[in-house]
Amino acid sequence: MEAKVEARPVVNVQAPVVREEQGAMAAEQHELKMTARDVNLWYGEKQALFDVSLDIFDRQVTALIGPSGCGKSTFIRCLNRMNDVIEGCRIKGDIRLDGENIYAADIDPVQLRARVGMVFQKPNPFPKSIYENVAYGPRIHGLAHSKSELDDIVVKSLMRAGLYEEVKDRLSESGTGLSGGQQQRLCIARAISVNPEVLLMDEPCSALDPIATARIESLMEELKETFCIVIVTHSMQQAARVSQRTAFFHLGKLVEVGDTTTMFTNPSDTRTQDYITGRFG
Repeated sequence: MEAKVEARPVVNVQAPVVREEQGAMAAEQHELKMTARDVNLWYGEKQALFDVSLDIFDRQVTALIGPSGCGKSTFIRCLNRMNDVIEGCRIKGDIRLDGENIYAADIDPVQLRARVGMVFQKPNPFPKSIYENVAYGPRIHGLAHSKSELDDIVVKSLMRAGLYEEVKDRLSESGTGLSGGQQQRLCIARAISVNPEVLLMDEPCSALDPIATARIESLMEELKETFCIVIVTHSMQQAARVSQRTAFFHLGKLVEVGDTTTMFTNPSDTRTQDYITGRFG
C-alpha cells in the first residue's frame, strides 16, 4: 500500500535556523539539487516529521545528525519515496529534484530510485554473484545493449567503489561471502551502477570496523565530485570529517542547518550546542 501524499506548492520557507551567508555561499559554488519544503509525515496517527524545509546542493555531502528517533532516517527515506511501502504512512509538503515534484502522480517511484540511489545501514547484497549484484540495475533499466557494455559498467562501478582490485578474480562468487566492509562497497557499486544523481546513505558505517569505516569515508570524498550525497550518521566525528553542510534534527524537527565547520564550532541554537557537547544524545 502506497503512502498517501498531499502535495503543496513550493514556498520560500527555510529551516528555523539557516545561516544565510553560508547558504548563499553554497548556492554560489554548487547547484541546488533537491529541495524540501514544509514536509510533515505521519505513521498512522503518530507524527514523525514537523515542517521540515531543507536545501540540498549538488556535489556536496550533507550530513543529517541528531539523537535516535529524531527523524533523520524518516526524512532521508522521503527523498526517494522509500516510505511509500509503509502502510499508513502519510506525507504532506513538497519535495523536488531539479525542480520536479517527486510525489507528482506521473512520477514512477522505481525510476525515481534509479535517480536517487540508497545505501542502507546494514550491507544487503543480493544472494547472487558479485557481478550480478552490480549488473542487476543496469540490466533492468536497459542501460547496456550488449554483454560487453554490461561488463564495462560492472567493472567501472566496482572501480569507483574502490572494490575492483579486491574482487576482480572472483566476480562469479557470491557477494554475501565478502567481508562487511566489502559488502557495503559492493552495495555502493550497485547503487552507482545506474548513474544516480543523488546518493542517500543511511548510517552506512554503523556496522563496520574502523578500517572499513575509513575506506567508506574516503570513498565518499571521491564520490562527492560526481554525486550529491546525503548521509545520516550518529557519529558527529564522521559528520565533521565527510560533510560540507550539516543539518541537526531533534524530535522530528529540523533545528539548524549550515556550513559543517561553523555548525560544530559556533552553532546558533542551544539545542545544537547541547547535542554536540554531549549533554544529550
